[in-house]
Amino acid sequence: MKLESQKVQANKSQQEMFDFLTNVENYEEIMPKSKEKFVVTAEDTFIFQLKGMPEIKLKITETKEPELVVLGSTSDKFPFSLNTHITSAGENSSEVHMDFVGKFNAMMGMMIKGPLQKFINSLTENIGKL
Repeated sequence: MKLESQKVQANKSQQEMFDFLTNVENYEEIMPKSKEKFVVTAEDTFIFQLKGMPEIKLKITETKEPELVVLGSTSDKFPFSLNTHITSAGENSSEVHMDFVGKFNAMMGMMIKGPLQKFINSLTENIGKL
């Protein structure tokens, strides 16, 4: 399954946005309002939980400075990656969009597609407000 967010304009340069997104503590700032839990467990790993959802542990699994930050799930039961693409949009701004790639059975895919799309849209909208 692949889901994509809309593109948003952020008031940070491409490098500033890359630096922001490679610091896992900053993800708390862009989480949806329905966040119930957020804990940094390592320099590159955090756990979060949204209302009515299970805890999810994410780890920065790949970076390509200054244009890509990949977060991967640490769960074998719920394998996915969340890829954040950053492009320059001028000296002090950047354009950001995310895509979600996961392998799920059809039933699971139907159940989680809507909430996941809302989640990645919320993340990118909040990035646009930075």
